[in-house]
Amino acid sequence: MTDNLTPQESALLIILMCEAREVPNPELQKRFGFTLTGPSRTKLNSLGYVHTVKKGQAFVHVLDEKGWVRVHEDLNFNGGGKAIGAALTILHGRLRERVLVRDPYRSFGEMFTLATEPAGPVPDPVDDLEGRIRAAYRSLAPQPGDWVRHTEVRDALADVPGEALDAAFRLLSQAEDVEMMPESNQKTLSSEDRRHAVRVGGQDTHLIAVTA
Repeated sequence: MTDNLTPQESALLIILMCEAREVPNPELQKRFGFTLTGPSRTKLNSLGYVHTVKKGQAFVHVLDEKGWVRVHEDLNFNGGGKAIGAALTILHGRLRERVLVRDPYRSFGEMFTLATEPAGPVPDPVDDLEGRIRAAYRSLAPQPGDWVRHTEVRDALADVPGEALDAAFRLLSQAEDVEMMPESNQKTLSSEDRRHAVRVGGQDTHLIAVTA
């Protein structure tokens, strides 16, 4: 990867990944001790990693579709100082929440030792999840190419964490046979539809269609 991210920019991607929502600069400053401004903001916006808007007096940031892809690749954490400490703190907190709170019958020991045990070939988790989304769509759409709400697909995959589905939806949106679009009549959207929107191409989408 030749985007030459600095340690602080890499840490910012991890923080936005863990938050999986819009985070304003004042909150970044209060919780983590740094903000996304100036050249770094311009750089991450132009790369498509972070989407930034101004709300009131504050810039608000959210991980964009390319950013969700980028966090699966190597990042630069050498000499990041305070930023790296902030990223590790929130990452550890999210891991504890996911493993120890939501699934109390598992542990970090089980999670990491599984990686060292001999095993046969396993499907890539993202590819497998994309396949499950496609299967859920097929079960819901009367015919290929019909529009189905993201909320319906998510309900069919209720066992999958929302953050993982968000990432898989964003990756799937790049497939040639997949389209995602906003609901044209916003008044018909429920609060759940709005909460389950997937940000694609700089806009919140609520509907998915798979033609193949």
